[in-house]
Amino acid sequence: MSSTDHDDTRGAVHAPAVAAVPGDTMRAAVAHRFGGPDVVAVERMPRPTPRDGEILVRVHAASVSIADHRVRSRDVPRGLRIPTMFALGMMRPRHPVLGMDAAGVVAQVGAGATGFAPGDRVLLLRGARFGCHAEYTTIAAEGAVTRIPDGVSFRDAAAVPFGFATADAFLEAGGIGPGQRVLVNGASGAVGSAAVQLAKLRGATVTAVTSAGNAELVRDLGADRVIDYAREDFAAGGAEYDAVVECVGNAPHARSVRALRPGGVLLLVIADLAAMLGSKLRPTRDGIRRIQDVGAITGSQLARLIELAATGVIRPVIDRVYDLDAIREAHEYVDTGRKRGNVLITLGD
Repeated sequence: MSSTDHDDTRGAVHAPAVAAVPGDTMRAAVAHRFGGPDVVAVERMPRPTPRDGEILVRVHAASVSIADHRVRSRDVPRGLRIPTMFALGMMRPRHPVLGMDAAGVVAQVGAGATGFAPGDRVLLLRGARFGCHAEYTTIAAEGAVTRIPDGVSFRDAAAVPFGFATADAFLEAGGIGPGQRVLVNGASGAVGSAAVQLAKLRGATVTAVTSAGNAELVRDLGADRVIDYAREDFAAGGAEYDAVVECVGNAPHARSVRALRPGGVLLLVIADLAAMLGSKLRPTRDGIRRIQDVGAITGSQLARLIELAATGVIRPVIDRVYDLDAIREAHEYVDTGRKRGNVLITLGD
């Protein structure tokens, strides 16, 4: 159902409204302990109820990201295992239902929530609260959620929040603009493939670091030059770039600084403890800025990005799509580290 069918209700303060929400349980992919893909199983659990100011969304598609891999396996960057134990859980996962983002249909509107009505097609980013690998999830109506334009599928929409919103936030924080030379390390992943496109959209000249097998993909996304990491070290060519977008975790300051011009910026999408502390305590070092923290993703940011996807300006890259019942297979593939763009699960189209 299109969101245009509900213009008469938009902007009003809704009492709780329900649109065909059967029963009080739902199916979800749940991990009760840390470990490999085998710890994830599909179970039936209580369906969440939207609190004041929240909406309940019937999920149709969600991504299985590197973040899900890290939280499930506790495979975190060097030095972060102990600091992240509180956030991830001490003995068992704090967030047993993973999934940072989703696309679906508003099923219920909580008291005081405005701007959405049952039947609206939406995409959302719950981020570190997870909970999207389930038939239903909730989010604040004023949070990182927006409508999906007509003509955009749930699958394409679900491939936007994690990669594009993350890349967009880092490029904005780094002040990337026309005429700059930008290198994206890990250019074929969810964030990297988005960073290539968005940096080009900002007028930058983009060099993509990836495998030889993904060279054609990143060229199609707009990369001006491709470096095969197996044959060439991007940091060995001297100070060439105004910005390095680090999406892998193997190019910290000590390595990347060799490739950055004076006044350049290192955008640490993935960072170990030393890099995180360094970016906070000494954000500028050797004339190079380091950025590891970016602002929270907003609904208006998602709205802008999904509109770019709807008009064909950006292209969500989808590698593989699995049914919810194949969630373990989805995790197994993400664990290989070879995915191109996004891996999705579907929970009914």
